[in-house]
Amino acid sequence: MSFKYLIPHHYLKIFSRTISISKNDRPILKDINLIEVKPKVFNVELNRAKQMNTFTPEFWFELKSAIKYLSQYSGCRSIVLSGAGKSFTSGIDLKEALSQVSDLLNDPKIDVSRKSRTLMSIIGEIQDCYTIMEKCPKPIISSIHSYCIGAGVNMICSTDIRYVSKDAIFSIKEVDVGMAADIGVLNRIQKLVGNDSLTRELSLTGKDFNADEALRLGLISKVFDNKEDCFEGAVETAKLIADKSPIGVQGTKMVLNHARNHSIEESLEFVKIWNASQMLSEDLEIAAKRFFTKKQIPFNDV
Repeated sequence: MSFKYLIPHHYLKIFSRTISISKNDRPILKDINLIEVKPKVFNVELNRAKQMNTFTPEFWFELKSAIKYLSQYSGCRSIVLSGAGKSFTSGIDLKEALSQVSDLLNDPKIDVSRKSRTLMSIIGEIQDCYTIMEKCPKPIISSIHSYCIGAGVNMICSTDIRYVSKDAIFSIKEVDVGMAADIGVLNRIQKLVGNDSLTRELSLTGKDFNADEALRLGLISKVFDNKEDCFEGAVETAKLIADKSPIGVQGTKMVLNHARNHSIEESLEFVKIWNASQMLSEDLEIAAKRFFTKKQIPFNDV
């Protein structure tokens, strides 16, 4: 049973809404731009530019809706995640978040246990907004410029490839507001990077780190001169991915995700079963024809 049935519904607000999107229903979005920038390549652009793309419950819900739609839409094969305006994202909207938490904590009608369950449910809903990106079968490339703070770092750790402009500034900021980061970064970043000491230093101090440090840490893979070049680079890579077999691409992402969280033996068993069920597709024949004829024969959508 979901916690939302055990707790006062008015504190869950937007989080209690369910997403029911068919393959043909494009979601109605206010603060997210959803644009096909190249054939089968979609840009999900955070568009609360005046608010530095800070996250609110409604903003999280829109992001989740957009990613779920693209996950199901066969006309999408890769995704570029970017931010409008001067900043990629400055993290959570602290004013709204603190107001909502304060209202809950100071409500005399709700006991401590039920307040805790409310918070657990809200945290879980936000976690799901990023987990759905990780589980999306279409590869997601983050195009990051300027500030990527708190919830933003949590978010990009759920994406597959991370590109930045050289002015990018990161911070795992939650420790500075008296809490442990709880929506993904502490759970994912150590599986993404190779420097445990630096990861702990940045997480425990909350200090800013720049593009060069992020590259050294292994959090990102490319640094560009500016926002525009970064976005173009992300789109170029997304287009390269979109031109390949969707069976091969989506299978590769699933196997990589599985291998990261399982033993080698378990992941070998997984890929054995996966390929036994998927290698009989027409894509294998088309890929062979492309190789021998040097022609860009298109793959069918999945």
